[in-house]
Amino acid sequence: MSGHVSTVEPFSQGSDLITALAPEFVLIIGLFTLMIVPNMGDATFRIPLTQVRLPWFFGGKRRNLESDPRLPGLLATVFFSIAFLLCGVSFVNGMARTEIVTPGGTPMLKVDEFSRMFELIFFGALALASAASVNRFPATSRADRSPNGLYNNRRQIDFYILLITTGLGMSIVALAQDMFMLFIGLELASFSTYVLVAFIKESREGTEAGMKYFIVGSVASGVGLYGLSLLYLWSGSLQFADLSVAFAENGLEPLPLIALGLLLVGFGFKVSAAPFHFAAPDAYAGAAAPIAGVLATASKAMGVLGLLRILLVVASPEATDGSAVWLIALGVLSVITMTWGNLAALGSTNPKRMLAYSSVAHAGYMLAAITAIGALNWESGYVESSNDAALAVVTALVFHLAVLVCFKLGAFLVLSLLEAEKGGHTLSSLGGLAKRDPFLAVAMFVFMMSLAGVPPLSGFVSKLLVIMGIVKVALLDVVATDLSFADIHWVWYLALLMVINSAISVFYYLRIGLVMYFHEPEEGRTGPLPAGRSVRFAIVLCVLTTVYFGVGAGQLIALCESAANALVGAW
Repeated sequence: MSGHVSTVEPFSQGSDLITALAPEFVLIIGLFTLMIVPNMGDATFRIPLTQVRLPWFFGGKRRNLESDPRLPGLLATVFFSIAFLLCGVSFVNGMARTEIVTPGGTPMLKVDEFSRMFELIFFGALALASAASVNRFPATSRADRSPNGLYNNRRQIDFYILLITTGLGMSIVALAQDMFMLFIGLELASFSTYVLVAFIKESREGTEAGMKYFIVGSVASGVGLYGLSLLYLWSGSLQFADLSVAFAENGLEPLPLIALGLLLVGFGFKVSAAPFHFAAPDAYAGAAAPIAGVLATASKAMGVLGLLRILLVVASPEATDGSAVWLIALGVLSVITMTWGNLAALGSTNPKRMLAYSSVAHAGYMLAAITAIGALNWESGYVESSNDAALAVVTALVFHLAVLVCFKLGAFLVLSLLEAEKGGHTLSSLGGLAKRDPFLAVAMFVFMMSLAGVPPLSGFVSKLLVIMGIVKVALLDVVATDLSFADIHWVWYLALLMVINSAISVFYYLRIGLVMYFHEPEEGRTGPLPAGRSVRFAIVLCVLTTVYFGVGAGQLIALCESAANALVGAW
């Protein structure tokens, strides 16, 4: 990896720290803004011993602007968008790589192309979810000063505060350079999403899903934390660099292998990998559709990021002779995950639950990609070729996570409009959508076809890149003139299973199109859907990016390759 890496200490003089962490500072400012602005009013106070009164903005009667229930959503969307743009600008202007270190010089956070790319994924998904959630919850008129009225309007603020803390936690995960910082960011984001899943407490389904998601997630976090403690007991450090050296020297000892297995369980829950996925369908079905979309995209990307840090940086493939120590376990996990997810989706009649199982299947595809990197033989004399193959696979994986925000989150946003009229929980509620709202039907069909991997949409390109990357690894040591199945690495079969599972998924994705275009609307659902200008704008963005990154994917692939090189080039 080319480029100088500068270091800066927290609380040091100068603007280097602010420049490096500008998106994070924007979110922190947004957090305080959401706490302060909606609570401002026309209160005044009197200067002692005088009759002069000066404005005191806290308290009193709120003005129309501060009392507008749409204000928190608009503010959160603006701050997420600014953070997203700042991350994008860093790519355009050339990434200035910066490490935030302790006074003793120990790295804590690192800003590079890899971390910024994942922050783009996180902030993009959260900005879309924020825009789509404006006025989703009960709100009352500005004149209503009753306890219920004030409570309903307060919920708007609480919701977006939780969204911003989720973004901050995900950002820490992207930047972390040791396991402790990674765990802190993971838990900050996780606890916020636990509350967001159960935020609509009027819904019995939502509260039950939130409780189940919290219990299973807490157990998974506890298992991961135990694995973290074993790593520290074994190596005496939680720094990625120190752990990587320790694994390269003594990675086959029982204690690090047990720790690695426990960490796989913890992150298996985050990516919804089978058999650690059982809370995911309920969480997706019970949560508000935009939040379910965040779980399926940004939260999944956070889990995959953690796995990349642990498996490809700490327990790196070259740490042992021939292949990674976790190769077989992760390969089996990927097969179970992609197959189980697609088969379960076939029998689902709840669109959100079906998309949840689809998300499980996509987790299997991503685990297959990581498995392929673990299969590389770094001791065979093909070190340069191995590096190229690893770069191709990581590029494909990052690209898949990026475009997944477009069509997977877009599908949930369509369902959010159906939820506004108490629908979206059965396939029949999508009946006749083409007649009721042709735009939403077209958008949903585009998202479904992209999820199925139909060309020329971005879902096709992302799956093709992943499959080509896996095949490249499988054929790395094979001489072209002497090609035989006996010489091909078994990870080739993971690519074959991806193709088979993608073919299976077409059936349940097409079923949604069939219901929308050929079934009649349910009784009582004959009129147009709610206007929802902000959510419709978000859906338009998702449709345009889904199509654009399919027919013109070159620019995004280049960005993803730059991000992948920041990770692979550091090995």
